[in-house]
Amino acid sequence: MTRHILSILLENHSGNLSRVVGLFSARGYDIETLTAAPTENHEISRMTISTMADTAQVEQITKHLNRLVEVIKVVDLVESDYVERELMLVKVRAIGRERDEMLRITGIFRGRVVDVTDKSYTIEITGDTSKLDAFLKAIDKTAILETVRTGASGIGRGERILKI
Repeated sequence: MTRHILSILLENHSGNLSRVVGLFSARGYDIETLTAAPTENHEISRMTISTMADTAQVEQITKHLNRLVEVIKVVDLVESDYVERELMLVKVRAIGRERDEMLRITGIFRGRVVDVTDKSYTIEITGDTSKLDAFLKAIDKTAILETVRTGASGIGRGERILKI
């Protein structure tokens, strides 16, 4: 089983997101992350779904997705070069000497502090999933107050374009 990132163009209508998610759950496929938003054409949305699957399962998922009327196009980004990013906001305890250490680690990961109180920092980190996971491992787990992640978003490198 390997990680696959499916980029899906679909009509931007009510209920289409739930039909795609329903297809995954009805067939027992797990969704690790899911992001969805309108594209430059507000009549079309782009969903990015990351899932753990083998090659045969991804082929089945793609075939099932292509059968949905509202799906325009499906591409597995990991089949060629792509850029992946995820956004994470982490609220951490930052009191006394912890404050300087949190700033130091945040700087190493090229994050930034987006909110400050006398007892906490809210830190923004962007990058691929492994970078965000590494940041969480680098800080003291007991300092983490809250974590929010967007899930993977991806786009093909170079001339590779997902468009109708």
